[in-house]
Amino acid sequence: MAHGKGARYFIPLKTAQDMTGADQRVSMLYVRSKGDVEATREQILSVAPGDGVKSMAEYTTLMNSSNLPELKPFIRTMVGLGMVISFLVVLLNMHTMVLERTREIGILKALGSSRLDIVKLLLGETLVLALLGGITGIAMTFLVEVILKETTPSLQILLTPGWLGAALLLALAGAAAGAVYPALRAASFDPVVALAYE
Repeated sequence: MAHGKGARYFIPLKTAQDMTGADQRVSMLYVRSKGDVEATREQILSVAPGDGVKSMAEYTTLMNSSNLPELKPFIRTMVGLGMVISFLVVLLNMHTMVLERTREIGILKALGSSRLDIVKLLLGETLVLALLGGITGIAMTFLVEVILKETTPSLQILLTPGWLGAALLLALAGAAAGAVYPALRAASFDPVVALAYE
């Protein structure tokens, strides 16, 4: 292998051991197999039975984010933070919308709409908006993926149906949670007070 190939630079073993503080030790050896990988693995294990032997395919799967335990708490924290922000934004928007439509809600109640009808109306509007927002967000994600693949071909991006479905469900759940209180508050308005609201 040529020096520098595969982003690897070769230095004397003693120099590497001194740099890492691993005197008289080696952490990893690369062995090139000319044929059957499993046979090569068995041959190495027969010589060094206590050592782990992984094929290049197995080794590259270890670089997956699911195998990095430090990354999982970070992802969970980011998802939780996104849920809280989504909840607060929807709560604020719904509260403002209810205040702006107080007279309209009063008219609906005066015409015979029940509390459940008002709650269903407001929650339905919120879920439709959240669904449209989620679909727009997913479409923009695919657009960004295409741009990144063009600009940075070496960057690997994995978008699974599970992640996309979870993102949409989280958006809907955050929107519904944020809309519940304003919807219940609107449903409890007295029609006379609501009609007199300016």
